[in-house]
Amino acid sequence: MVFPLPEPMQRALALARDAGVADEVPVGAVVMQGETLVAEAANRMRSSADPTDHAEMRAIRLAAERLGSGRLETCDLWVTLEPCVMCAGAIAHARIARLYYGAADPKGGAVAHGPRFFGQATCHHRPEIYPGIGEDASARLLREFFDARRG
Repeated sequence: MVFPLPEPMQRALALARDAGVADEVPVGAVVMQGETLVAEAANRMRSSADPTDHAEMRAIRLAAERLGSGRLETCDLWVTLEPCVMCAGAIAHARIARLYYGAADPKGGAVAHGPRFFGQATCHHRPEIYPGIGEDASARLLREFFDARRG
């Protein structure tokens, strides 16, 4: 049985599509506090010339600003791609309650791959993790983006 994607992941995918059209790696992220959308962002590394301008980092920064706190323990993060180690570190520092992500990233991911950041003894906060939500759509966006540039 196929279930519809939750609205936050649908929004993250729309942001990722828009990023791809803007020649950014198609990754989108949404921060939710219960049913309330707090912040949303897409990758902007190319347009900002900032290698830290990942969708997750932007969404976390915006959420912290809007809520007036760097502690986002009542918030969930929805992102289309498994976070890298930099983003996983920001998720831990922000105390995000739950992380939902779409496509796995065997090469650059740090949640289920690579350093498995949240399982490290030096990580002081581990969100609940829900991988694979919207995985097919997320992976397809990335594959099409990179195929078009390699072709």
